Amino acid sequence: MERLLTMFEEADPFATWWPTIAALAVGVVITVRTLMSGQRCPNDNQINEQIVVVTGGNGGIGFEIAQALAGRGGRIILACRNLKAGERAAGIIKRELGCRTPIISPDEDDDPADRYFVEARYLDLCSLRSVHHFASQLMAEFERIDIVIHNAGVVFANTHVPTEDGFERHSQVNYLAPFLLTQLLLPHLRRSEQGRIVFVSAHAHQAAKIDFDDPLNVGTWAVKFHAREAFAHSKLCVLLATRWLARELKGTAVTVNCCTPGLVRGTRHFRNSPLMSSICVKAVTYPWMWLFMKNPYEGAQCAIRLATDPQLKEVTGEYFNDCEIVQSSEPGQDKELAKKLYMQTIRTLESVTKLTVDKELPLEMESELRLEAPPDAEADSDAETETNRAAEGASVDRQTLVE
Repeated sequence: MERLLTMFEEADPFATWWPTIAALAVGVVITVRTLMSGQRCPNDNQINEQIVVVTGGNGGIGFEIAQALAGRGGRIILACRNLKAGERAAGIIKRELGCRTPIISPDEDDDPADRYFVEARYLDLCSLRSVHHFASQLMAEFERIDIVIHNAGVVFANTHVPTEDGFERHSQVNYLAPFLLTQLLLPHLRRSEQGRIVFVSAHAHQAAKIDFDDPLNVGTWAVKFHAREAFAHSKLCVLLATRWLARELKGTAVTVNCCTPGLVRGTRHFRNSPLMSSICVKAVTYPWMWLFMKNPYEGAQCAIRLATDPQLKEVTGEYFNDCEIVQSSEPGQDKELAKKLYMQTIRTLESVTKLTVDKELPLEMESELRLEAPPDAEADSDAETETNRAAEGASVDRQTLVE
């Protein structure tokens, strides 16, 4: 032991290049990691008592978004397909925020976590009927909705197994269902002092293939799509719909933008990825994923800024990356393509879900949406039917009061 200590004491770090090389390597790794982590949300603005809907909020990026917005005073609704995971996430958020909040006076609740409103609601984006039911519940319970963040999505899903509504899974979960939910909640978003809609797109939209005559990709050739192509197509649709919906909402207090979180590790999106195919592949790819990909907290920052920054109050129809407006792909800027996709989407949803959009008023004026049950709604339970009727009645009563 004494001999080993003597060797360290007499060692000359400048007698070899290895310490210098090691220091440079560590410096490069830290620099790359810092650059790849992206920008942080540049504000800490509060959104006290604003009602926020976050889809896919039970894990990954959605969890980080929900936790950040709850910490800023928002009333958070986690829209999750796995309700148990959503309830568990809601409990974790309230517990962690409560641990950071000191008890100010003995008269207040013993548990600071009780000051935070975070709850989970069931929403399955693979079912348009579930989207209708979820929207009906929210409209019956709340007078307004302030922020909707469409974070949930799928990648590497089986493109040959359609949803119960007959659509390709990436197309419905990543685009059609969020689009429908947005349309259904628009009346309540307009009641907000400053409603905000945030869609989560992806860098992958730049590689999307899209047919101008069939931008929604419901043609027979759609089955030839690989999962990567289907994912890219769905994210381009999100971007295009954001562009045109912003035009539709011109003159209202509602803004709509989309963002890319970047390449993010640590989410369930990779559970079907080839990178997760075996232990050997994981062992090789994990170090590189750690170096070049963001963690969920870093990936959530752009959406957090879009939901909270007052400087973006008048910004709408834009594409964000690392908390800044950036250029999208050329198809993502095509206004005619955006209009074509938007109109085809409306027609498709009208035929499948009986959603009606009254276009007699000018685009600047408020459109009226009528919630009707999907064609197969007769299969719903009596309880669900009563809930939908109650929601419609509440919505009509509130609209009468507003007018």
